[in-house]
Amino acid sequence: MPTVAIIGAGMAGLSCASVLVERGWRVTLFDKSRRAGGRMASRRLETVHGTASFDFGAQYFTVRDPGFASEVARWAEAGIASRWPDAREDAWIGVPTMNTVMQALAAPHEVHFSHHVSGLARENGRWRLLGEGMPAQHFDAAVLALPAEQAAPILALHDFDLARTALFARSQPCWTGMFAFETPLAHNPHTVRDHGILAWAARNSAKPGRAGPESWVVQASPQWSTAHLERTPDEIGPLLLAALGEATGGTAPVPLAHSVHRWRYALSAGTGLGCLWNETQRIGACGDWLLGPRVECAWVSGRTLAERILGEAREAA
Repeated sequence: MPTVAIIGAGMAGLSCASVLVERGWRVTLFDKSRRAGGRMASRRLETVHGTASFDFGAQYFTVRDPGFASEVARWAEAGIASRWPDAREDAWIGVPTMNTVMQALAAPHEVHFSHHVSGLARENGRWRLLGEGMPAQHFDAAVLALPAEQAAPILALHDFDLARTALFARSQPCWTGMFAFETPLAHNPHTVRDHGILAWAARNSAKPGRAGPESWVVQASPQWSTAHLERTPDEIGPLLLAALGEATGGTAPVPLAHSVHRWRYALSAGTGLGCLWNETQRIGACGDWLLGPRVECAWVSGRTLAERILGEAREAA
């Protein structure tokens, strides 16, 4: 049974893993986070009025690819995905959080969370993972389901052409604020787009399947996030809160709870390549940065790489 290590348990990595497992490969995933999610991340904050939840990464996803449409239909039938017309007519979300979809995708697989892979070593034609706590086992193939900026330094030691592609696929950052309030903000509709420093703000508590106190997710524009990238969350939080107040027609009240997250690699431009694969060394990469800045692109990229790996495996046999 061929073995593959996938570094990154986001949408691209899990999509790739699902195809390979279906075809009889043994797949082991490694992720530095505590749970599956990637950009489809969710967070909970406790308040005196109950638990507030926030989708603080991707706010929704759309469906264009026929294969992805079939996948989303299965999620909807399982009750873990729903339409969200407040965002746009064709918007979908995970239920009760965006992360619910990722947890369901990860459940059938062997995933080692809180494992930070720092590099790969090529030994006797196979791959060994480098980093604290990494297993001593070797793998027939290695897949980097990481942002381009994180994949590039690992690829550079093994395939400069692949690394060069990753180096030119730059992402834009995004400062994101999460705020829970005692009473609803006087604003309708439930979303705000392109207002001042904000690219997006949404009443997360109004999404289908959500509960808890009034909760807002606030995302700054890429330009503003870049200009303030190295400031601290404590500095950024009040600025995002003030921007939310201005965008919703007043001054935002003191939140019951809040959190601020810096996405260094939030928005990818997309190279249009689909995936990267070196058939000789059996190392590759997948992710939305190889297609475009959408959840669907990550899913398609992962499957594209899996099919390429399988196709070459059949030819070799």
